[in-house]
Amino acid sequence: MRFAFVSPPGFWWALVLALLAGCGFQLRGSYALPYESLYLSMPDYSVIGATLKRAIRSSATTRLALTASDAQATLLPGAEYRDRVILSVSGTGRVSELRLRYLYPYRVVDVKGRDLVPPATIELVRDLTYDDSNILAKQQEEALLWRDMENDLVQQLMRKLVAVKPVFPDAAE
Repeated sequence: MRFAFVSPPGFWWALVLALLAGCGFQLRGSYALPYESLYLSMPDYSVIGATLKRAIRSSATTRLALTASDAQATLLPGAEYRDRVILSVSGTGRVSELRLRYLYPYRVVDVKGRDLVPPATIELVRDLTYDDSNILAKQQEEALLWRDMENDLVQQLMRKLVAVKPVFPDAAE
């Protein structure tokens, strides 16, 4: 005699949700920055600046200041550096792999120019295969990787701004 186990339709969904909750999975929410107001010293046409402003506006705790003198802190980006390096070459001397590197230095200072957060750099690296016979497709793939790196940079920058506890000189003195 055989017994067949028949599960209710929602059983498997409940099991998956229980496993996800047990492993610490959590949807990304808005960030709670430790500043009352923040000024971004970036041009309006900057892709990073526009995406970062959107992320900061979505946080309920920090407002974007219009000038550096009105802000509790100012984010000063350094000279960003994008690099494209050949990783490997085929036997015929053609490029077969590339590495894309993106370095983004930044500082967070107060109104008087004192560092609230030590200067830091975010480094992003992506590797991609290359094929001379598909130049257009590989150029589009490279452009998508650069855009993905810009989005990843903003997310990492927001996480770092939230995680690092600023040292306000007024409180220390």
